[in-house]
Amino acid sequence: MARIPDRNERQNIAGCAEILAGLRFEKDLIRQFLREDIMQESVIYQDIVQKEALKYTLRLLNRRFDEIDAPIVEQIRALSTEQLETLGEAFLDFSTVSDLSAWLAKPADGLS
Repeated sequence: MARIPDRNERQNIAGCAEILAGLRFEKDLIRQFLREDIMQESVIYQDIVQKEALKYTLRLLNRRFDEIDAPIVEQIRALSTEQLETLGEAFLDFSTVSDLSAWLAKPADGLS
C-alpha cells in the first residue's frame, strides 16, 4: 500500500483492508501491519464513525424525548461527526425538544 502514490486512495484502501482483516484476525495483529492513523483518515472509516455517532445521538434523543419529529431527525442527519459530538455534549443541557430545535437553529459555525 505504501507504493500507492495518491494519498486518498492509499487511505481508502488501507481502511478497507483493515475492516476486512478485522473479520478474520485479531486487532493487535492488524495494527502491526497497518498504521491506524492512515485507516482513520479513510472515507470508509469516517463513514462508519459518522453513522455510529448519528445512531447513538438519535438513541439518546429518542430516549429523552420519546419519538423525535422527522424534520428534526433530518436536520440531525445533516450534521457532521464533529457537530454530532458537540450535540452530544449540549444534549445534557436540554430539557425539552424546543431546546434541541433552538440548538439546531444556530448557524452551522456555531454548532462545532
